[in-house]
Amino acid sequence: MGMTMTQKILANAAGMESVSAGDLIMANLSLVLGNDITSPVAIKEFDKLGLESVFDKTKIALVPDHFTPNKDIKSAEQCMAVRNFANEQDILNYFEVGEVGIEHALLPEKGLVVAGDVVIGADSHTCTYGALGAFSTGVGSTDMAAGMAIGKAWFKVPEAIKFNLTGKLGKYVSGKDLILHIIGMIGVDGALYKSMEFVGEGVHTLTMDDRFTVAIWRLKQVQRTAYLRLTI
Repeated sequence: MGMTMTQKILANAAGMESVSAGDLIMANLSLVLGNDITSPVAIKEFDKLGLESVFDKTKIALVPDHFTPNKDIKSAEQCMAVRNFANEQDILNYFEVGEVGIEHALLPEKGLVVAGDVVIGADSHTCTYGALGAFSTGVGSTDMAAGMAIGKAWFKVPEAIKFNLTGKLGKYVSGKDLILHIIGMIGVDGALYKSMEFVGEGVHTLTMDDRFTVAIWRLKQVQRTAYLRLTI
């Protein structure tokens, strides 16, 4: 039996010919994401490492989208910590107030994630980018710090569930209806530590909005290695 698309992406990022479900691997990261809630914690952990610079200033995205505009002093301090770090490290993809938007909509719009990428983000909705054919997953702030430092992360290669979509969505039916129906079929823990890979003619009828919605709702079931592959 051949590798799933998830496994092919992870194998490529790990520099291996093949991987199997259950393998523990170190994979190169295409992008590390943080926001104004999780990044300040990651920055503190990064500083403890005593490194002068991040692994690649072009492969880190800092998006202060939760506390902007600042509602109080504490919110302002959170955003200031991100701003100062971005300036010190010359982070290319730092989005200041006035340039920012919802992080998981902003990154695809900016073309920062493409098919085949491996992305970690200190936000559970990072699995959104599965809609683009990437492996993307939410992580904790300490994992984000390590990613910024060495450009790698460890993964346990997940098993996969294949969903064959046939036909097309009916009138007034959206991608959210689709994923909620699927979750109802397999249960809230039906894909725990597994990837969900969508194939079939029905995939081609889904708009990108539908695909992003299906992917982002995926987090309701799995966090650390969440991944959604929509065959386009």
